[in-house]
Amino acid sequence: MIGEIVTAFRQGDVIPYLGPGVTALSGEGAPPAQPERLVAELVAGATVPHKIRNNLTAAAQYIENFKHRKTLTCLMAKAFSGSPEPGPFLQWLAAQDSIPLVVHAWYDDLPLKAFAHRTDWGIVQGVTQSEHFGDWVNWFRPDGSVAPTREFIRDGSGAKAPAEAPAETRSWRTLVYQPLGCVTPGSNFIVSDSDYVEVLTEIDIQTPIPDTVQDIRKGRHFLFLGCRFANQLERSFARQIMKRSSDRHWAVIEGAITRNEEKFLREQNITRIDANLADFVASLTQSSPAAAAA
Repeated sequence: MIGEIVTAFRQGDVIPYLGPGVTALSGEGAPPAQPERLVAELVAGATVPHKIRNNLTAAAQYIENFKHRKTLTCLMAKAFSGSPEPGPFLQWLAAQDSIPLVVHAWYDDLPLKAFAHRTDWGIVQGVTQSEHFGDWVNWFRPDGSVAPTREFIRDGSGAKAPAEAPAETRSWRTLVYQPLGCVTPGSNFIVSDSDYVEVLTEIDIQTPIPDTVQDIRKGRHFLFLGCRFANQLERSFARQIMKRSSDRHWAVIEGAITRNEEKFLREQNITRIDANLADFVASLTQSSPAAAAA
């Protein structure tokens, strides 16, 4: 199966979908790489009722409600402020010149650091309605500066329709899509219950997903790395982001899986690869030499 995936990479037909497990590959000093570890850091900085201390979205919502959104943003930024240099896999990924889209579904900036040596890429980052009402994403250039969009109004109702992608994105060889936000640039985080409710209310009709992402995914295969699909949030985001792509995908998940995960994989035509993530990415990188980055 490695050979099939490597061939698809070379043809530009693979979209890597990176979850928190990829963050853990950076080893000692890596930022929180599990929701459980992240929520522990949040509640260490703010008092949260005992019954929700282990629930990331609920704890984040409590902090937002009773300590202010700025407190939640600061705690999230602190949790992801000390990230190390990206590991070999992310460096390999950034060296490929045939990956049009990378989905990074966690809050660290390790993939961005890996791409920093290049100039032919950019970022589109999910933002919260509580801090960016009417907008679903922000666009950023490789240097972290904002790539401005043209805003327009929908049907005279006063509500802004999704902003068009900046014209300069047409020259980007790779787009890094961060649907949950990221610590940099901008410290935008979709993490509380209300954040997710606002996105999930619209995601079925694809409103929060940029048109550029929707165009790139057509006919392409997703490779899920460091992801699990044990809860509804994880499954909903993955399902909607991969909508209208190809009918062939892969997910590296080691060991036992839940019945819901098994059902989701079957419904979405995702072939499960029961392998250790570190071993798999090592095999992948050894089988597909890095292309020279532009």
